[in-house]
Amino acid sequence: MTKKNDYFKTFCKISQAFGTTVDSKELIDLIVVSAIETMGAKAACLFLADEGKDIFVPVAQKGLSDKYLHANPLKAKKIVAAIQTKGYLHFRDATTDPRLEHHAAKKAEGIATILSVAVIVKKKTIGILSLYMADIKDFSEQEIEFMAAMGEQAGMAIENVRLFERMRDNSELFLDMAASINSSLDIKEILHKLTAGLSETLGMKGVAIRLLNKENETFNLVASHGLTESFLNKGPVSAAKCLSHALKGETQVIEDVATSKEIQYRKETLKEGIVAMLCVPIRSKDDIIGVLRLYSDVKRDFPEDTIMLVNALAHQGGLAIQNASMLMLLQEDKTSLEKEIWSHRMWF
Repeated sequence: MTKKNDYFKTFCKISQAFGTTVDSKELIDLIVVSAIETMGAKAACLFLADEGKDIFVPVAQKGLSDKYLHANPLKAKKIVAAIQTKGYLHFRDATTDPRLEHHAAKKAEGIATILSVAVIVKKKTIGILSLYMADIKDFSEQEIEFMAAMGEQAGMAIENVRLFERMRDNSELFLDMAASINSSLDIKEILHKLTAGLSETLGMKGVAIRLLNKENETFNLVASHGLTESFLNKGPVSAAKCLSHALKGETQVIEDVATSKEIQYRKETLKEGIVAMLCVPIRSKDDIIGVLRLYSDVKRDFPEDTIMLVNALAHQGGLAIQNASMLMLLQEDKTSLEKEIWSHRMWF
């Protein structure tokens, strides 16, 4: 009963912290420390996925020395794959287990047993929570379930903070773009700022805006950020071959460039290091006039709020183009009017 009470108290403490802070480091540190205290462990460490480098890196730890050696990234990937299959891994004797590295370092650190559980968000493993024991230990089913639940808590904490940060960054980007459109009539400056802002805020490899050329049914590049000249100049982008969804006014998510049938320049796209794409139509009133394309160099989900943001910014881009077009028409009318007035002056 005492152990169950300890588990309950731990979850109460973490739940209370969820409601009082959005500081991800504070929440993660609390989870790591709570795991150690509740399980009577020597140390604990939380690793998170770095999707850009396809590795897991330690982001919070307690009880390990600075000189302690973690597994190298390649070895760690194999361990992560095994944890995903079972949900956890138990290394009863960490100083001799062939699945692990640096046996001497573990012995010198005073580590005897390691229990690692997956940190999962929306069925995706985003991290690993590892518990280090000073003595050889066989974990009970209840203890493993507790650690798995701690991993879930860590995932929830990280996801909540990421969501808060994403909403804040998205709001700042939208307000910035709205202010730019209201303060400038330089369409090139606005569109280039839009591509750069989206790329940097959302962590994309690159962003491009193409406008529809109705004469030959192609999309012509007008602004881009983060993409090479060779990729941008790969050839004409056919509306019918790869952007038919945009012409219908539909948002399209391409999760895997390597297997999608709607990639016109697959070889060039893969060479650029592009893995996934988000394509959003740009409208002017009721007409589709272009497409906003986001390129990712890692496999990633595009959350609903991100898709809504990109659609809203595509709409803002359409308004900017519409405003610029109206300005050019007004300038032409002004020039024609000046010429007309001058010709009348010649009569006097």
